[in-house]
Amino acid sequence: MREKIDMTSGTLGDKIIKYAMPLALTGILQQLFNAADLAVVGKFRGTEAQAAVGGNAPVINLLVNLFVGISLGSNVVIAKALGQNKQDNISKAVHTSIIVAVIGGIFMTLTGEMLSGSVIKMLDVPEEVFPMAVKYLRVYLLGMPVILLYNFESAIFRSCGNTRTPLIALIISGVANLFLNLFFVIVLGMDVDGVATGTVISNLISSGVLFYCLLKTDLKIKVDPKKLKVDKKILINILKIGVPSGIQGMIFSFANIVIQSAVNSLGTTIMAASSSAYNLEIFAYYVMNSFNQTCTTFVGQNYGAGKDDRCRRALKLCLIQCFVCTATVSGIILLFARPLLHIFNSDSEVISVGYIRLCYIFFAYLFSFAQEVFSGYLRGYGVSFIPAICSVAGICGVRLLWIRFIFEKSKTFTTIMQVYPVSLGITAIVIFVATLIVRPSERYSLAKK
Repeated sequence: MREKIDMTSGTLGDKIIKYAMPLALTGILQQLFNAADLAVVGKFRGTEAQAAVGGNAPVINLLVNLFVGISLGSNVVIAKALGQNKQDNISKAVHTSIIVAVIGGIFMTLTGEMLSGSVIKMLDVPEEVFPMAVKYLRVYLLGMPVILLYNFESAIFRSCGNTRTPLIALIISGVANLFLNLFFVIVLGMDVDGVATGTVISNLISSGVLFYCLLKTDLKIKVDPKKLKVDKKILINILKIGVPSGIQGMIFSFANIVIQSAVNSLGTTIMAASSSAYNLEIFAYYVMNSFNQTCTTFVGQNYGAGKDDRCRRALKLCLIQCFVCTATVSGIILLFARPLLHIFNSDSEVISVGYIRLCYIFFAYLFSFAQEVFSGYLRGYGVSFIPAICSVAGICGVRLLWIRFIFEKSKTFTTIMQVYPVSLGITAIVIFVATLIVRPSERYSLAKK
């Protein structure tokens, strides 16, 4: 099997869309794990069980995002090494990434199990939902090692232009997840612990499939079990890029926990509506975010090859394609929003509130696409700290201040939703200005080193 996409020569527009779409579908399938959980417990165990699962989303994201960010560091380091055609560095980065994923997953499981009850309390989850929310989180946390392993393995494949193999692995595990959820809930009579168990097993399947592929592939990213060890220099490079991105994700998730806490304070119906809408809006987000990762990988490889003109062209094409694709998907979801929301919950009030959330979020995406692509562009050059700081200040800072001061004066769901276009609009402007100031194609050009 050869590299799927040659990023350093030939046309760019067709290759960018070819790379981004499987990546978007992969993200969507990952989200379908949680959507399947919500749909099954909502239909067979009621609104309270659905709220318990949906209310966990910010907590799970907080725990996962640190190492997902570090996996982005692996992507950049491997992509750059591929562009430079340095096989030794490619191999060291691949094997270091596998070890970091497993060890990091074990650490997150142990830490999360100790803090799960306290974290759920921070969310102001209603008393009737609290026991199920804690139970779901504790079962889910057992799967952190394989969840993180899948994300690192995916980053390894994507670094060389292969986005199809991670997608195929998720299709297999996604089908398994749906049947497992139904089996545990309907046949065995379990509730939130049943859908959490199904998700853990499904992630085990996807990570196992990808590991097998890495063992058997003839790409330069092939894994040799005898070489599974950490290279200190490579690890430092991965962490230098990945940690700022991971910390950004954690702080971003913390801000969302604060928002989720505000949503939870408005009652179980609002919780269920918000979580249902989230599982629709996230489809459009993954389309948008796929161009973030696409821009990072294309820029990383061409930066490694010393082709900075292609880096700038990749940025322009990613911006155009990201806007068109995100707007199209958002429009389709909004057009069929009410029947889609009915899949998760048939309550008319839940559907109405969920529709309001979708309107605000999709309006915010008109600004967010620029923030996503420019952040990916900077990270492709190894510049990770600047987009992290901009996003933390523009998104997290604004959202925390909004909940603290604006929401306190007007405690309505609409007030909470207004923070999304405001925070994302500010961040998009800040990231754009930062890119103009940094000028990475000039300051970080290999030709000028």
